Amino acid sequence: MADRALVFDFGTRRIGVASASRLAGTVTALATLPAHDGVPEWQEVAALIRDWQPEVLVVGLPRNTDGTDSAMTRRSRAFGQWLAGRSGLLVEEIDERYTSAEAEAVLREQRRDGSRRRRVQPADIDLMAARLMAETWLRS
Repeated sequence: MADRALVFDFGTRRIGVASASRLAGTVTALATLPAHDGVPEWQEVAALIRDWQPEVLVVGLPRNTDGTDSAMTRRSRAFGQWLAGRSGLLVEEIDERYTSAEAEAVLREQRRDGSRRRRVQPADIDLMAARLMAETWLRS
């Protein structure tokens, strides 16, 4: 079982990235990468891989509420294949239904209770979604 992972919240405009370590029991929100039709700059991804040294990459699959695949599920899988081909690392998939909605709710609550001062931006939601998926990966 892998100890360290980089977790990707795939999107066509932005991709949230978080790291997770089972040994340390930690999750760290790292970055929101800009993407052009779902493709980030490889150099940015490669730098994260080099700096965080994951054993596995994890890609969230946004499925329909009934669990079936959507067009975005297929695009996320293609992104995972792209990552595997570029990095040479194993890519795992994780169900991310409702993660973005949960991320937005967490951030809005932080804004309401005063622990977050700045307004919630779409990039913040992607980053929090990646963090929530990393926490799920830790528990799996």
